[in-house]
Amino acid sequence: MTLSTDTLDTATLAHLQSWTGSTETLLDQATAAPVRALSATLDRDDPAPVAGDALPALWHWLYFLPQHRHSALGPDGHARRGGFLPPVPLPRRMWAGGRLRWQAANPLRVGDALRRASSIESITHKRGRSGDLLFVLVRHAISNDAGLCLTEEHDIVYRAAAQAGEAAPAPIAADQSAPWQREVRADAVLLFRYSALTFNSHRIHYDRSYVTQEEGYPGLVVHGPLIATLLLDLLRRHLPDATIGQFSFKALRPTFDQHPLRLHAQPAPDGRSVRVWASDHEGWLTMQGDVALS
Repeated sequence: MTLSTDTLDTATLAHLQSWTGSTETLLDQATAAPVRALSATLDRDDPAPVAGDALPALWHWLYFLPQHRHSALGPDGHARRGGFLPPVPLPRRMWAGGRLRWQAANPLRVGDALRRASSIESITHKRGRSGDLLFVLVRHAISNDAGLCLTEEHDIVYRAAAQAGEAAPAPIAADQSAPWQREVRADAVLLFRYSALTFNSHRIHYDRSYVTQEEGYPGLVVHGPLIATLLLDLLRRHLPDATIGQFSFKALRPTFDQHPLRLHAQPAPDGRSVRVWASDHEGWLTMQGDVALS
C-alpha cells in the first residue's frame, strides 16, 4: 500500500490501525557499563556499579536498544516505518509521555537477564490545528528470572510536517516556587552522549542543519526520556533512599539545546508522592509528572 505523507485518509488510517495488537519480545542483559556511562552523563559521582545493584528508576531505558541495520534507517535517522511499529507516514515523531509501575519486591538489578514483552495497545487519530496527529500507545512488561519487574505504557505521537508560519500552542507558565530545583544546560554534548547511550539515531537530537532546515525547529531537541530521567534524578538527589513505585509524565512543549532547562520538584506533605516538572529558559512548562513513593 502506498501511504500519503500529507494526510491520513480512511484507507491509510485503517491500514495503520491494523497494527493494533502487534507484539514483540526482546531479550537483553543489564550490564554495568551503560550504568557507569549514564551516571557520568548526568554528572553524578556514584560508586562503580556491581552485580546485584538495583537500577535507578528509568535507567532500564539503557537496554533493549534499537539495533536496525544502517541500510534500514530512513532520512530522519529512525528505522524506516513498518515492523513492530506501524509505518506512519507523518514525518515528525516524538515521545509524548508515559506511565510506569515498578514491582518493589523485584527490582531490576545490574547483571539481570531481562525479557521485554511489548504490545501495541491502541492507535488513535486526531486532527489538530497543524494537521494530522496519530497517537500510538505501546505497553511493555519487563521481567527478570524472578518474574515481573515493571510495566510501562509509552505514548508516541506522529505529526505532520511543520508549515511556514505555523503557530505554536499557547505556552503555560511554570511554577517557579518548588523547594527542590536544579538548572541543567542540555547542550549538544549532553544530547550526543544520551543519544549514544540509548543508540538513538534520530537526527533531531544531534544534527543541527537537519533539525532546523528539515523539521523547522530552532535548535536541537532535548530527548523527552532524558528530561524525564533528569526529573527523577532531581528527586534522587534529595531523597537518595526513596523507592519509586509509580511515575507518570507528559511532554507539553519541546526543549532546545541553546539554553538551560530548569527541573522542579514539590514533595507532598505526607511524603508519599512528589510532583515534578521542567521549564525552559523563558519559564514555560515543558514536562510535568507525578511520582508515587513505595
